[in-house]
Amino acid sequence: MAGRMRGKVALITGAGSGIGAATAKRLAAEGARIACVDRMGERAKETARLISAAGGDAHAVETDVTDAAACERMVDHVVAHFGALTTLVNSAGVRPEGRDRAPAPAEWERVVDTNLTGTYYPSRAALPALSGSGHGAIVNLSSVYGMVGGSLSPAYAASKGAVVNLTRQMAMQWAPAVRVNCVCPGMIETPMTRALLEDPAFREAVLLKYPLQRFGQADEVASAILYLASDEASFVTGVSLAVDGGYTAG
Repeated sequence: MAGRMRGKVALITGAGSGIGAATAKRLAAEGARIACVDRMGERAKETARLISAAGGDAHAVETDVTDAAACERMVDHVVAHFGALTTLVNSAGVRPEGRDRAPAPAEWERVVDTNLTGTYYPSRAALPALSGSGHGAIVNLSSVYGMVGGSLSPAYAASKGAVVNLTRQMAMQWAPAVRVNCVCPGMIETPMTRALLEDPAFREAVLLKYPLQRFGQADEVASAILYLASDEASFVTGVSLAVDGGYTAG
């Protein structure tokens, strides 16, 4: 199956760690040239370095995805560097600090700005290039908490639920030039979830809700993103795909 992304140029936000880093490496292994974007430039550079060391073509870009002007500059830079942009993966995101049932305004704004606005601004900036590529694709990162309720902060659930509907809206309005889909991971073992999963009581209680009786790995989400970003999903748009070990099946 090697080469499923050959000829593609993929910009991946949040590429410095977790699902974003795993996706960058996976798409690169399948032949895509990768723009590794992260607000922490050193992390983006490390992912790009690992891709290059494995024989891929990667370039690091430091960008704050909550800044509209910065996203415009980011896309211009990537197109100038690679000569095109065919694929956008909006992986940048944050989890709330704790599980506050009524987050303070500053925490609400931080989570919603990053998870929702930080999905829209890169998409808006990339739309002209993606439309002009002839086979543009966007894959957004939501969560199972964007599909059902849960024990995390209302800010997180609201932001991720909005990403699901934003995906549907963009899929309707931006077709046929650009396909827009969404992946909704369950609990994935990444640096972002480490603090939550270090709480034995929380870990045990949440694990009971997973029919597969384990949490997921970043590479498993990257596989779903690869499918939606590739031409294998050429007749798929507006979909929110749960990658959740059966969490939302019940």
